[in-house]
Amino acid sequence: MPEHHDVIIIGGGPAGLTAAIYTARASLAPLAIEGYAAGGQLMTTTDVENYPGFPQGVQGPELMQMFRDQAERFGADLRTVDVTRVDLSSRPFGVWTDDGEHRADAVIISTGATAKWLGIESETRLRGYGVSSCATCDGFFFREKEMVVVGGGDSAMEEALVLARMASKVTVVHRRDSFRASQIMVQRVLEHPKIAVRWNAVVEEVVGDVAVEGVKVRDTVTGEHEIIPASAMFVAIGHTPNTGLFAGQLALDEAGYIVTDGTRTSVEGVFACGDVQDTVYKQAITAAGSGCEAAIDAERWLEAQENARPAEAAETAGA
Repeated sequence: MPEHHDVIIIGGGPAGLTAAIYTARASLAPLAIEGYAAGGQLMTTTDVENYPGFPQGVQGPELMQMFRDQAERFGADLRTVDVTRVDLSSRPFGVWTDDGEHRADAVIISTGATAKWLGIESETRLRGYGVSSCATCDGFFFREKEMVVVGGGDSAMEEALVLARMASKVTVVHRRDSFRASQIMVQRVLEHPKIAVRWNAVVEEVVGDVAVEGVKVRDTVTGEHEIIPASAMFVAIGHTPNTGLFAGQLALDEAGYIVTDGTRTSVEGVFACGDVQDTVYKQAITAAGSGCEAAIDAERWLEAQENARPAEAAETAGA
């Protein structure tokens, strides 16, 4: 027989673990399926200095362990296994993992989004040591230094403008001779005195042994190589929401993010929070906030379902 739960939470980053804390404190005994990538993107982040309550900063993995400890303190059942299949077509909803089948009256999805990377060895080796995908998170560490942004869309333009407030210089590296970003964003970047653009260039290597010292690029027209001095490289070529499990079962937007009204999805009783439905902010604090919202929404929805049952039973008896 499958295990039955009031709430199953799929995902173990800031959003999912906050939802676990709130639903556990509401005596809903949630099953929180973290996945083997438990902790989300913060597990690859070194210093976190913009999360409230940590004036001296905190390591990303340490912060996520605190989230886990707090959820377990209130009775959340955390399991580090992957979800292999879901069935959201009828209640109780079905969730299958490596350790079997589970059923739940409500589901909270917090599977996050994965930053797209260039796929070169040096980028992976120096991730967290000058290579990042979040200017808001990490730009502060490199203030008054030279930085590189890779990309040509609105995300890259936004990253460059954020970094220009801190950097001595920002160089945007783009593989074409024009940006695909909106015109107003392009204009702001091109007119900014601290931002330069390296057109028709692709990154071949991040230079540095233990920290970023420069970015080696190849000109796509001439084939010539150049090293751009930099203390940090920010990759801004987009994110991929982790929604493959839900395709065909929930409404997704063109980019694959779950469409929500608040945290409510297109299926009643299924809620989504964090980066899997956030196309704008993508911060640990906003993910945690939406995890709180999803937990409260799920709690209230379950209470409404419970209150409706006596009336339904009475109607059936009267018939």
